[in-house]
Amino acid sequence: MKKYCLALDLKNDPDLIQEYKQFHQNVWPEIIESITSSGIKNLDIYSVQDRLFMIIEAEDSFSFEEKSRLDASNPKVQEWEELMWKFQKALPRAQPGEKWMLMDKIFELK
Repeated sequence: MKKYCLALDLKNDPDLIQEYKQFHQNVWPEIIESITSSGIKNLDIYSVQDRLFMIIEAEDSFSFEEKSRLDASNPKVQEWEELMWKFQKALPRAQPGEKWMLMDKIFELK
């Protein structure tokens, strides 16, 4: 099992942040299917003000490249991503079109 942590910002607007959270209380079934069928076993999103953190636990065979390829050919995922972009904003160092950025692990308590 692999673990990934990612970060993304939301637009700093309390109404938009609340609406974003509401969408995540009722995620479309097609989105859940696209996540689970890619090998992701657990996915959590946390927020603090306008910053989001995502923690993914996935099968060893999971790859972001394959997930992106599948998502690009899924009209419902593309619709969801376009809708979510209304609320999201890229981190300052993100490349054009890049949303969630993979974080580097810098400490682990064993």
